[in-house]
Amino acid sequence: MKILMAVAATIATFTSSIAGSQQPEKPTIVLVHGAFADASSWNGVIAILKKDGYGVVAVANPLRGVKSDAQYVDDVVSGIKQSVVLVGHSYGGSVISETHASNVKALVYVAAFAPEVGETAASLSGKFPGSTLGTALAAPVTLADGGKDLYIQQDRFHQQFAADVSASEAVAMAVGQRPITEAALNEPASTSAWKTIPSWFIYGDQDRNIPPQALGFMAERAKSKHTEVVHGGSHVVMISNPKAVAKLIERASMNL
Repeated sequence: MKILMAVAATIATFTSSIAGSQQPEKPTIVLVHGAFADASSWNGVIAILKKDGYGVVAVANPLRGVKSDAQYVDDVVSGIKQSVVLVGHSYGGSVISETHASNVKALVYVAAFAPEVGETAASLSGKFPGSTLGTALAAPVTLADGGKDLYIQQDRFHQQFAADVSASEAVAMAVGQRPITEAALNEPASTSAWKTIPSWFIYGDQDRNIPPQALGFMAERAKSKHTEVVHGGSHVVMISNPKAVAKLIERASMNL
């Protein structure tokens, strides 16, 4: 009997140890790029997140309109079984703020817009002084439907968009930049998901696209769980400071 009791106790202890050692499933990180960039802008962040055991999806944001882009992202997110941390850069912040996907448990804004209902990316850029994007844009490309596609002038791209990356990398980024429609930057937000979903913010204090004062204002308004300001950081802090961005994303994921 004593032997049986000892064996039973050992099994119970072993089972308890296994149960106690099981870790909660990590959420999937969904990354949404902004205007004048593409999904490769997340490469440095992706490498860190994957190394740390996270599932990652970098969405190809259409950059056609806030509502339609958000619907596309929600379609992607809704197909993921796990909980999701939704991350947006720049205009991508306007997109993730429109999410209605039930499995989105956290929002991370990377130098990104977090608009109130009725606000636009364009209006928030001009809410405080400091943005020089308007004068850096190239002549718009007229589309067949009468709309306009916007690009940053290639010779202005480095200083305007990515001042803290190497000149050679900025040249490649400028050539491969993806345009955004003028209408998308002027489309009013219809939802402010940050009001009901916990949010985290990171941005550079040398951002020339969205004034740092505007980014700080939006973070405070959204009651950010944690706000990181990168000293000397440009608009593309996820490229120049991938460790800081990945760390904040992981911090958000551990607070679900």
